Amino acid sequence: MEKRIALRKIFILFVLVISFRNNSPGQVNLKGNGNPINDSLSLKEIIGLAISTHPTVKEAEETINNANNRINLAKTGYYPEVDMNANYSNIGPVTTLRIPDIGSIKLFPENNYSASLNFRQVIYDFGRTRKNVEFENENKAISEQTLEQTKQKLSLLAVNNFYTLLFLQSAIRIKEEQLSGLNEHLNNINKMVATGSATEYQVLSTKVRISAIESQKVDIEAAINTQQAFLNTLIGNDQASNPVVKNELNAILEVIPSDSLMTYAMKHRDDVILNQKRISLAELKYGITRLQYNPVLSFSATGGAKNGYVPYLDEIRPNYVLALGMRIPIFDGMKTKFNLSQVKSAITSLSYESDYIRRNVSNDLVDAETYMFSSEKKVVQYSLQLEQALKAYSLAVISFNTGIITNLDLLDSNTSVSESRLLLLKAKIDYAASIYKLKAALGERIY
Repeated sequence: MEKRIALRKIFILFVLVISFRNNSPGQVNLKGNGNPINDSLSLKEIIGLAISTHPTVKEAEETINNANNRINLAKTGYYPEVDMNANYSNIGPVTTLRIPDIGSIKLFPENNYSASLNFRQVIYDFGRTRKNVEFENENKAISEQTLEQTKQKLSLLAVNNFYTLLFLQSAIRIKEEQLSGLNEHLNNINKMVATGSATEYQVLSTKVRISAIESQKVDIEAAINTQQAFLNTLIGNDQASNPVVKNELNAILEVIPSDSLMTYAMKHRDDVILNQKRISLAELKYGITRLQYNPVLSFSATGGAKNGYVPYLDEIRPNYVLALGMRIPIFDGMKTKFNLSQVKSAITSLSYESDYIRRNVSNDLVDAETYMFSSEKKVVQYSLQLEQALKAYSLAVISFNTGIITNLDLLDSNTSVSESRLLLLKAKIDYAASIYKLKAALGERIY
């Protein structure tokens, strides 16, 4: 009897050690390659790496460079065109005019030389060039907003990956602690079976628990590998690396009145701003198309030298041409009319798109706000559940000590503590992630 009581006390001490290990806060201590935790990545570092290295950001930045070139190309309408021509031609037969008593006179030489410098300048095009420049500037603004949208989307992907990986890291740690504790418990149960203080049922039940947790651990490890691979792709790391994230749950959201969320989002969301800029672009295109009806006033000048002037046909002499011209469109086969109709249709479609975006914004805000409030309530709920689980575990220790419950009941109580702690951590992670989700729905910059 005394030996059985001694074994029971040893078992209680062992379970208390497990409980202390499960209750102590912490994070994964090692990377997969054995590097210490101080090599882990913060959320800010992950977002910074994703934005600075991802190909989609580089592509969006190059689009802006291309837009600058198109702006400069549109501005060339303000500049003159200058070119030079040089010609040589041999003509035969040469027409000859015969005059009696005087002789014959060639009307032009056999060898003809000419060289000229040509200058052309549009004097006034009734706003075409100005509208083209405005059009390309608006195109650049769209490219810049697209870059911001790309960065925002990448940042949100980084947030989701970061918190998923953080939860999995914590989950694998708890599973490893549970496995370690259960294996030690199995050794103690085997000793108790040898003394008659435990049954084979308790041994088999413990082995079943070990098998179940090992299966859960395998699933978690596979999920960690998947998330690490995604993170490596996101930040441009080699796939052989095993990144670890820091334990950060400090997301903060500035207080915005619920009745102002929609107004705030409609001013700051990238998709809203982009659609507004596309409408402006379409309106500019409509204005440019209408200008096709307007005339164009231009000036040209040519100066050079050539031969073939009578009577000294072979003498090269300077010459020039000055011209002032106006092109007035009269009928273009109704091209401008149908182009205007097409642009009007595009503007109408974009107005429908605005309504669609507004509905999406409203839905995103409700979804994000509901998710945040739900996560916040779960944090309170699981905090209370953990507190109750700890109290229940303390009572279970007393009950086991007095022989009211078995060691399996005590392990159940300890497992409830671990699961409650994991649920509380998940709720906190969900709450932090929900804040970033609401920020994205509002159009706040995550990066």
